[in-house]
Amino acid sequence: MTRRRGVARAVGIALGVAADRVLGDPARLHPVAGMGTAAGALQRVLYADNRLAGAIHTAVCVGGTVGLLAPVERRSPVVAGLATAAATWTALGGTTLTRVAGELGARVESGDLDGARVLVPSLCGRDPASLDGPGMVRAAVESLAENTSDATVGPLVWAVLAGAPGAMGYRMANTLDAMVGYRSPRYRRFGWASARLDDLANLVPARLMGTVVVALGPDRRAAARAWRDDAAAHPSPNAGVVEAAFAGALGVGLGGITVYAHGVEDRPRLGDGPSPTSADLRRAVDLSRRTQTVVAAIACAAALAVPDRGGARGVRTRSGR
Repeated sequence: MTRRRGVARAVGIALGVAADRVLGDPARLHPVAGMGTAAGALQRVLYADNRLAGAIHTAVCVGGTVGLLAPVERRSPVVAGLATAAATWTALGGTTLTRVAGELGARVESGDLDGARVLVPSLCGRDPASLDGPGMVRAAVESLAENTSDATVGPLVWAVLAGAPGAMGYRMANTLDAMVGYRSPRYRRFGWASARLDDLANLVPARLMGTVVVALGPDRRAAARAWRDDAAAHPSPNAGVVEAAFAGALGVGLGGITVYAHGVEDRPRLGDGPSPTSADLRRAVDLSRRTQTVVAAIACAAALAVPDRGGARGVRTRSGR
């Protein structure tokens, strides 16, 4: 029975990855957008400039998402596997991420800077008007690194650990971090819980991705060295790992002045190479795709080894009492 459930979860993850590769993000009625809308509506009710209100908001949003999907894991392995497939596809965003980053690089390379700026909000929260061509390329490489972890590795790790509830609970936590996790005056306290939960949820995924990037990258030693020497200087305990590994692997330098809607940050230097070019962005897209493929394979293999701690067995035990 445990074996069947593990196989079903592995197949579900594989189907979800395949759907993302073939279809990308749902074009309309994306469930993650709906999650953001619901979280925004609840925020308008609960908002107060303190950590307690933010913690309640985070607990209701993430706990509610997991709670709604938890009963699915107690159904048959086939039902649970299909739910995992749907949740994995919903939570993943790797194909759209690489497609948008590649298109941005092509527009910069052709001199269409206004067209490239239109794509910036799809990759990151930076002010497009503040970015010239090289700035957009750097933003795209940094976003590729961070979001390959957030939009692919994280959902896969949590799908392995907890099926559909894990993948969608992770995606809700990540969505909340994007909505209220900024260090702006409005969200410095209210967004604290969401930001810390997202950090915790990504501790393992970021380091798994860093390891894969070191193994796959064109320059393994430089990737490992940049991770070791530079990652800790980044304000994020997880983005620093993956951005530094990308910088070292590609032989570029990342970081510097970064303009957001909530203010300007001077990000630390990651890697010791020159600023990335459009050609480097193409290599970053390729590295992201290969990383996604390897992590997906690892996730499917790991799902077979995760022990079942309830599910159908628990249902049968209770019904027999």
